[in-house]
Amino acid sequence: MLSSFEMRPSRRSLRNEDLFYCKVCRKMAMVTPPPLRLGVNVDHVATLRNARAGMSPDPVRAALVAIEAGADGITAHLREDRRHIRDQDMARLKAEISKPLNFEMAATADMLRISLATKPHAVCLVPERREELTTEGGLDVVGQHNALAPSIAKLNDAGIRVSLFIAADPRQIEMAARLRAPVIEIHTGAWCDAVADGHVDKAEAEWLRIVDGSKLARSAGLEVHAGHGLDYVTAEKIASLPEIVELNIGYYMIGEALFVGLGETVRTMRAAMDRGREHLAGRA
Repeated sequence: MLSSFEMRPSRRSLRNEDLFYCKVCRKMAMVTPPPLRLGVNVDHVATLRNARAGMSPDPVRAALVAIEAGADGITAHLREDRRHIRDQDMARLKAEISKPLNFEMAATADMLRISLATKPHAVCLVPERREELTTEGGLDVVGQHNALAPSIAKLNDAGIRVSLFIAADPRQIEMAARLRAPVIEIHTGAWCDAVADGHVDKAEAEWLRIVDGSKLARSAGLEVHAGHGLDYVTAEKIASLPEIVELNIGYYMIGEALFVGLGETVRTMRAAMDRGREHLAGRA
Protein backbone atom coordinates (compact mmCIF):
# COMPACT_ATOMS: atom_id res chain seq x y z
CA MET A 1 0.00 0.00 0.00
CA LEU A 2 1.28 3.44 -0.91
CA SER A 3 1.94 5.92 1.85
CA SER A 4 0.08 9.22 1.89
CA PHE A 5 3.30 10.87 0.82
CA GLU A 6 3.65 8.56 -2.18
CA MET A 7 0.01 9.08 -3.17
CA ARG A 8 0.21 12.86 -3.03
CA PRO A 9 2.36 14.54 -5.74
CA SER A 10 4.78 17.08 -4.42
CA ARG A 11 4.32 20.77 -5.17
CA ARG A 12 7.53 20.63 -7.22
CA SER A 13 6.17 17.80 -9.42
CA LEU A 14 2.89 19.63 -9.89
CA ARG A 15 4.75 22.70 -11.08
CA ASN A 16 6.80 20.60 -13.46
CA GLU A 17 3.68 18.91 -14.85
CA ASP A 18 1.97 22.28 -15.29
CA LEU A 19 5.02 23.65 -17.05
CA PHE A 20 5.12 20.63 -19.39
CA TYR A 21 1.38 21.01 -20.11
CA CYS A 22 1.79 24.70 -20.93
CA LYS A 23 4.67 23.96 -23.30
CA VAL A 24 2.59 21.33 -25.09
CA CYS A 25 -0.35 23.74 -25.40
CA ARG A 26 1.87 26.48 -26.80
CA LYS A 27 3.38 24.07 -29.31
CA MET A 28 -0.08 22.91 -30.42
CA ALA A 29 -1.19 26.52 -30.83
CA MET A 30 1.82 27.27 -33.00
CA VAL A 31 1.36 24.28 -35.32
CA THR A 32 -2.43 24.35 -35.64
CA PRO A 33 -3.24 26.26 -38.85
CA PRO A 34 -5.99 28.89 -38.75
CA PRO A 35 -9.34 27.76 -40.20
CA LEU A 36 -9.87 28.35 -43.91
CA ARG A 37 -13.21 29.79 -44.99
CA LEU A 38 -14.92 29.13 -48.33
CA GLY A 39 -16.85 31.95 -49.96
CA VAL A 40 -19.01 30.86 -52.89
CA ASN A 41 -19.55 33.42 -55.66
CA VAL A 42 -23.04 33.15 -57.22
CA ASP A 43 -22.53 35.66 -60.05
CA HIS A 44 -22.78 33.13 -62.84
CA VAL A 45 -26.03 31.67 -61.61
CA ALA A 46 -27.32 35.16 -62.40
CA THR A 47 -25.50 35.11 -65.76
CA LEU A 48 -27.50 32.02 -66.74
CA ARG A 49 -30.74 33.56 -65.50
CA ASN A 50 -30.16 36.76 -67.44
CA ALA A 51 -29.56 34.84 -70.67
CA ARG A 52 -33.34 34.42 -70.89
CA ALA A 53 -34.23 37.60 -68.96
CA GLY A 54 -36.28 35.49 -66.56
CA MET A 55 -36.41 34.69 -62.87
CA SER A 56 -34.50 31.43 -62.77
CA PRO A 57 -32.07 30.04 -61.91
CA ASP A 58 -32.18 32.14 -58.77
CA PRO A 59 -28.78 33.18 -57.32
CA VAL A 60 -30.31 33.51 -53.85
CA ARG A 61 -31.52 29.91 -53.98
CA ALA A 62 -28.02 28.90 -55.09
CA ALA A 63 -26.56 30.77 -52.12
CA LEU A 64 -28.85 28.92 -49.72
CA VAL A 65 -27.87 25.56 -51.24
CA ALA A 66 -24.17 26.46 -50.99
CA ILE A 67 -24.52 27.43 -47.34
CA GLU A 68 -26.38 24.22 -46.52
CA ALA A 69 -23.53 22.27 -48.14
CA GLY A 70 -20.86 24.01 -46.07
CA ALA A 71 -20.04 27.42 -47.58
CA ASP A 72 -18.88 29.91 -44.97
CA GLY A 73 -20.07 32.96 -46.91
CA ILE A 74 -21.49 34.21 -50.19
CA THR A 75 -19.82 36.57 -52.65
CA ALA A 76 -21.63 38.56 -55.33
CA HIS A 77 -20.34 41.27 -57.68
CA LEU A 78 -22.73 44.07 -58.53
CA ARG A 79 -21.23 45.47 -61.72
CA GLU A 80 -22.08 48.89 -63.08
CA ASP A 81 -23.58 47.29 -66.22
CA ARG A 82 -25.59 44.76 -64.13
CA ARG A 83 -24.49 41.96 -66.45
CA HIS A 84 -25.24 39.30 -63.84
CA ILE A 85 -26.09 40.28 -60.26
CA ARG A 86 -28.80 42.94 -59.95
CA ASP A 87 -29.62 45.38 -57.17
CA GLN A 88 -32.54 43.28 -55.94
CA ASP A 89 -30.28 40.22 -55.77
CA MET A 90 -28.02 42.02 -53.33
CA ALA A 91 -30.96 43.13 -51.21
CA ARG A 92 -32.36 39.59 -51.10
CA LEU A 93 -29.00 38.02 -50.33
CA LYS A 94 -28.53 40.36 -47.38
CA ALA A 95 -32.05 39.59 -46.13
CA GLU A 96 -32.20 35.84 -46.72
CA ILE A 97 -28.82 34.21 -46.15
CA SER A 98 -27.53 33.23 -42.73
CA LYS A 99 -23.82 33.62 -43.54
CA PRO A 100 -21.72 36.73 -44.29
CA LEU A 101 -22.30 38.54 -47.59
CA ASN A 102 -19.22 39.75 -49.44
CA PHE A 103 -20.28 42.59 -51.79
CA GLU A 104 -17.81 42.98 -54.68
CA MET A 105 -17.92 46.35 -56.41
CA ALA A 106 -16.01 49.11 -58.13
CA ALA A 107 -15.13 52.13 -56.02
CA THR A 108 -17.74 54.48 -57.50
CA ALA A 109 -20.12 56.89 -55.81
CA ASP A 110 -23.15 54.88 -56.92
CA MET A 111 -21.76 51.58 -55.62
CA LEU A 112 -20.71 53.19 -52.36
CA ARG A 113 -24.26 54.46 -51.88
CA ILE A 114 -25.76 51.02 -52.57
CA SER A 115 -23.31 49.17 -50.33
CA LEU A 116 -23.86 51.55 -47.42
CA ALA A 117 -27.62 51.05 -47.78
CA THR A 118 -27.27 47.26 -48.07
CA LYS A 119 -24.89 46.96 -45.11
CA PRO A 120 -23.17 43.70 -46.09
CA HIS A 121 -20.66 42.03 -43.83
CA ALA A 122 -17.87 42.95 -46.24
CA VAL A 123 -17.12 44.96 -49.36
CA CYS A 124 -14.36 43.90 -51.73
CA LEU A 125 -13.21 46.73 -53.99
CA VAL A 126 -12.26 45.48 -57.45
CA PRO A 127 -11.16 47.03 -60.76
CA GLU A 128 -13.84 47.09 -63.43
CA ARG A 129 -14.01 47.74 -67.16
CA ARG A 130 -17.20 47.33 -69.18
CA GLU A 131 -15.43 45.61 -72.08
CA GLU A 132 -13.78 42.88 -69.98
CA LEU A 133 -15.26 39.38 -69.75
CA THR A 134 -14.13 39.00 -66.15
CA THR A 135 -11.96 40.92 -63.70
CA GLU A 136 -8.64 40.99 -65.53
CA GLY A 137 -6.22 42.02 -62.81
CA GLY A 138 -5.82 43.46 -59.38
CA LEU A 139 -6.84 46.90 -58.25
CA ASP A 140 -4.09 49.52 -58.63
CA VAL A 141 -4.17 50.90 -55.11
CA VAL A 142 -0.81 52.64 -55.58
CA GLY A 143 -2.02 54.68 -58.53
CA GLN A 144 -5.54 55.22 -57.19
CA HIS A 145 -4.92 55.67 -53.47
CA ASN A 146 -6.30 59.22 -53.37
CA ALA A 147 -9.53 58.10 -55.01
CA LEU A 148 -9.87 54.96 -52.89
CA ALA A 149 -9.14 56.47 -49.48
CA PRO A 150 -12.54 58.23 -48.99
CA SER A 151 -14.51 55.09 -49.92
CA ILE A 152 -12.45 52.91 -47.61
CA ALA A 153 -12.88 55.38 -44.76
CA LYS A 154 -16.68 55.57 -45.21
CA LEU A 155 -17.03 51.80 -45.32
CA ASN A 156 -14.81 51.41 -42.25
CA ASP A 157 -16.86 54.01 -40.40
CA ALA A 158 -20.04 52.11 -41.29
CA GLY A 159 -18.65 48.93 -39.75
CA ILE A 160 -18.28 47.17 -43.09
CA ARG A 161 -15.10 45.14 -43.48
CA VAL A 162 -13.12 46.39 -46.49
CA SER A 163 -11.10 44.11 -48.74
CA LEU A 164 -8.92 45.19 -51.66
CA PHE A 165 -8.60 42.79 -54.60
CA ILE A 166 -4.95 43.18 -55.60
CA ALA A 167 -2.02 41.38 -57.17
CA ALA A 168 0.59 39.85 -54.87
CA ASP A 169 2.84 42.83 -55.45
CA PRO A 170 4.78 44.35 -52.52
CA ARG A 171 3.96 47.96 -53.46
CA GLN A 172 0.25 47.22 -53.71
CA ILE A 173 0.24 45.32 -50.42
CA GLU A 174 2.08 48.06 -48.57
CA MET A 175 -0.30 50.71 -49.90
CA ALA A 176 -3.30 48.59 -48.87
CA ALA A 177 -2.00 48.62 -45.31
CA ARG A 178 -1.44 52.39 -45.45
CA LEU A 179 -5.03 52.89 -46.65
CA ARG A 180 -6.31 51.12 -43.51
CA ALA A 181 -8.05 48.35 -45.42
CA PRO A 182 -8.07 45.43 -42.96
CA VAL A 183 -8.16 42.74 -45.67
CA ILE A 184 -6.64 42.03 -49.06
CA GLU A 185 -7.72 39.38 -51.53
CA ILE A 186 -4.86 38.19 -53.70
CA HIS A 187 -5.74 37.85 -57.39
CA THR A 188 -4.77 34.27 -58.26
CA GLY A 189 -5.80 34.40 -61.93
CA ALA A 190 -2.33 34.52 -63.50
CA TRP A 191 -1.17 31.54 -61.45
CA CYS A 192 -4.31 29.50 -62.16
CA ASP A 193 -4.14 30.25 -65.88
CA ALA A 194 -0.48 29.20 -66.03
CA VAL A 195 -1.27 25.95 -64.20
CA ALA A 196 -4.21 25.20 -66.53
CA ASP A 197 -2.13 25.96 -69.63
CA GLY A 198 0.79 23.80 -68.50
CA HIS A 199 3.25 26.71 -68.34
CA VAL A 200 5.35 25.27 -65.55
CA ASP A 201 7.93 28.04 -65.18
CA LYS A 202 5.34 30.81 -65.21
CA ALA A 203 3.15 28.91 -62.77
CA GLU A 204 6.06 28.50 -60.36
CA ALA A 205 6.97 32.19 -60.60
CA GLU A 206 3.38 33.26 -59.97
CA TRP A 207 3.10 30.82 -57.08
CA LEU A 208 6.19 32.25 -55.41
CA ARG A 209 4.73 35.74 -55.78
CA ILE A 210 1.61 34.57 -53.96
CA VAL A 211 3.65 32.89 -51.21
CA ASP A 212 5.82 35.98 -50.66
CA GLY A 213 2.88 38.38 -50.95
CA SER A 214 0.87 36.44 -48.39
CA LYS A 215 3.73 36.57 -45.90
CA LEU A 216 4.28 40.28 -46.47
CA ALA A 217 0.59 41.08 -46.07
CA ARG A 218 0.28 39.10 -42.87
CA SER A 219 3.38 40.74 -41.44
CA ALA A 220 1.78 44.12 -42.21
CA GLY A 221 -1.24 43.17 -40.11
CA LEU A 222 -3.58 42.43 -43.03
CA GLU A 223 -6.00 39.52 -43.19
CA VAL A 224 -5.28 37.59 -46.39
CA HIS A 225 -7.85 36.10 -48.77
CA ALA A 226 -7.38 34.72 -52.28
CA GLY A 227 -9.48 34.10 -55.34
CA HIS A 228 -9.99 34.08 -59.13
CA GLY A 229 -9.68 31.04 -61.36
CA LEU A 230 -9.31 28.52 -58.54
CA ASP A 231 -10.34 24.90 -59.10
CA TYR A 232 -10.05 21.78 -56.93
CA VAL A 233 -6.32 21.37 -57.62
CA THR A 234 -5.25 24.99 -57.12
CA ALA A 235 -7.57 25.44 -54.14
CA GLU A 236 -5.96 22.45 -52.42
CA LYS A 237 -2.47 23.85 -53.05
CA ILE A 238 -3.18 27.39 -51.93
CA ALA A 239 -4.92 26.07 -48.82
CA SER A 240 -1.46 25.00 -47.64
CA LEU A 241 -0.46 28.63 -47.09
CA PRO A 242 -1.08 29.44 -43.40
CA GLU A 243 -1.43 33.19 -44.01
CA ILE A 244 -4.53 32.74 -46.19
CA VAL A 245 -7.79 32.40 -44.24
CA GLU A 246 -10.44 32.67 -46.97
CA LEU A 247 -10.89 31.55 -50.59
CA ASN A 248 -13.59 33.05 -52.82
CA ILE A 249 -14.52 30.78 -55.72
CA GLY A 250 -17.33 31.04 -58.23
CA TYR A 251 -17.03 30.37 -61.95
CA TYR A 252 -15.42 26.94 -61.70
CA MET A 253 -17.86 25.77 -59.05
CA ILE A 254 -20.95 26.88 -60.96
CA GLY A 255 -19.62 25.07 -64.03
CA GLU A 256 -19.03 21.87 -62.07
CA ALA A 257 -22.49 22.17 -60.51
CA LEU A 258 -24.06 21.63 -63.95
CA PHE A 259 -22.83 18.03 -63.80
CA VAL A 260 -22.94 17.03 -60.13
CA GLY A 261 -25.08 19.66 -58.41
CA LEU A 262 -24.03 22.70 -56.41
CA GLY A 263 -24.18 21.01 -53.02
CA GLU A 264 -21.82 18.24 -54.11
CA THR A 265 -19.50 20.79 -55.72
CA VAL A 266 -19.28 22.77 -52.48
CA ARG A 267 -18.57 19.62 -50.48
CA THR A 268 -15.86 18.53 -52.92
CA MET A 269 -14.24 21.96 -52.83
CA ARG A 270 -14.41 22.01 -49.05
CA ALA A 271 -12.69 18.60 -48.99
CA ALA A 272 -9.91 19.84 -51.32
CA MET A 273 -9.31 22.84 -49.07
CA ASP A 274 -9.25 20.61 -45.99
CA ARG A 275 -6.63 18.38 -47.62
CA GLY A 276 -4.49 21.43 -48.25
CA ARG A 277 -4.78 22.47 -44.61
CA GLU A 278 -3.85 18.94 -43.55
CA HIS A 279 -0.66 19.20 -45.62
CA LEU A 280 0.13 22.39 -43.74
CA ALA A 281 -0.43 20.71 -40.39
CA GLY A 282 1.77 17.81 -41.48
CA ARG A 283 4.63 20.13 -42.41
CA ALA A 284 4.41 21.84 -39.04
